[in-house]
Amino acid sequence: MIAKIPDASVPAARPQRARGEGRLVTKASAAGTRLDVFYQEGCAKIRLPRTFDGTMEAVLINTAGGLTGGDRIDWQLDAAAGTRLTATTQACERIYKATGSAAATVETRIVAGAGARVDWLPQETILFDSSALARRLEVELAEDATFLAVEAVLLGRKAMGERVEAGVFRDRWRIRRAGRLVHAEEARLDGDIAALTGERAVLASARAFATVLFCGAGAEAHLAPLRRLLDGPDGGVSHWQDKLVARVIAEDGFALRKKLLPVISHLRDGAGVPKVWSL
Repeated sequence: MIAKIPDASVPAARPQRARGEGRLVTKASAAGTRLDVFYQEGCAKIRLPRTFDGTMEAVLINTAGGLTGGDRIDWQLDAAAGTRLTATTQACERIYKATGSAAATVETRIVAGAGARVDWLPQETILFDSSALARRLEVELAEDATFLAVEAVLLGRKAMGERVEAGVFRDRWRIRRAGRLVHAEEARLDGDIAALTGERAVLASARAFATVLFCGAGAEAHLAPLRRLLDGPDGGVSHWQDKLVARVIAEDGFALRKKLLPVISHLRDGAGVPKVWSL
C-alpha cells in the first residue's frame, strides 16, 4: 500500500465555532412586566420561567455547552420604562482551553428605561487552564433606573483538582446613566495566571472572585449592612455618588457563593437568587 501524501495546496479545515445571539425587550402592562421582543439565534437561547409577582425572569442558555477560542455570544436585554427584569444563566459558563490566539468573546448590552430595574445575575464563569476569554458589559441607564450586577469567576474547580496555570481573561465594564459614564473598569489576567493571582495585591492565591455593582437611589444606605455581611479580609465595599461596588474573594466556588448569597438577597430587598442557581 502506498501512503497518500497530503496536498499542501489544500487549506486545512477550520474548526467549527459556536455563534449565538439573543435579544429580549420588555414592556409594561397592567399585569406587570411582559414580553415585547424576543429573538434568539445559534447557540444562544432564552427561557422565561413563569413568575407571579409582576416581574420577569430570563434564563440565558448556551447550548454549545461551553466556549473556547473563536466562539462568540452576544446578549441584549432592554427593560422598558417601569418594568423589572432579572437575567441569569442556566448553569456556570465554562471557558475551555483555547487553540491558537483567538479568544472566546461574550458581549452583554443592557438598557434600563425610566423607573426600570435590571438585576444581572449570571452564574459563575469557570476558567480552565490555557483558556482565553474577552468579556464586555455595556449598560445604559435612565436617570432613575436601578441596576444590580454580580459577576463571579472561578479559576478551575477545586473539587475536581483543577488549576489554572496560564491563560487570558479580559473583562471590560462600561455603565452609563443618561449618557454619562458613571462606572468603568478593566480587568486582565494574562500569561502566568498562577503566579499573578498568587500576589497578595491581586488574589492572594484565592481561586474564586466576584464583583458586585449596585447603581441606584439610596445606594449609600446599603454600605454599612454590606460591610457587616462581608466583614473580614476577603471582601470590601465602597460607595460613590449612588454607586456601590463590592469585591469578594474566596478559596473556592462554594465558599464564594456562601458570601455572595446574603449580599444579593440584601440588595434585592430580601428576594433570593433565581431558582436555577440551586438546581
